[in-house]
Amino acid sequence: MSKGLIGVIAVVLIFGFFGCSTYNGLVGKDEAVNEAWSKVQSQYQRRADLIPNLVNTVKGAADFEKSTLQSVIEARAKATSMNINADQLTPENIQKFQQAQDQLGGSLSRLLVAVERYPDLKANQNFRDLQAQLEGTENRIAVARNDFNTVVKGYNQSVRTFPANLFAGMFGFPQKGYFEASQGAQNAPTVTF
Repeated sequence: MSKGLIGVIAVVLIFGFFGCSTYNGLVGKDEAVNEAWSKVQSQYQRRADLIPNLVNTVKGAADFEKSTLQSVIEARAKATSMNINADQLTPENIQKFQQAQDQLGGSLSRLLVAVERYPDLKANQNFRDLQAQLEGTENRIAVARNDFNTVVKGYNQSVRTFPANLFAGMFGFPQKGYFEASQGAQNAPTVTF
């Protein structure tokens, strides 16, 4: 064999080994993103599962505002119907998902503010337990979203850096979207008594 042919074969082998290694690394990071996304969805589902119990407990207060309860029920329905698979994690899809979740969060906030006018309801042990579970779930959602963004950062860095970006393009590994703060999140809420 000629030295030129051996050199070409060596380059092809090196390129092949590097390609396999890069591909396997991208698959591992893609799976980490999928796992982190499922954890985010799990926490949002936990919140959605708690809401009917909260609404039913609040319905027990006979004179409670039905429009507030109805907005929570409608927002929950919209948020739970917004399903995004891990392979659809574009910035636009994540923004749509987040808007639906923000609407639900806003409805829950209005519900909890309205409850302040009902001391009997606030004293109800079931309501207090559900409220504590919802608060804990909101914290879990924040942690899951932060963990997701951390994993997406590592994945996106791998997909964008040279020479892995060549293999990412060839093998179909697009960048993933991040969770971002909701519009107006930088403004502190106004509390008036």
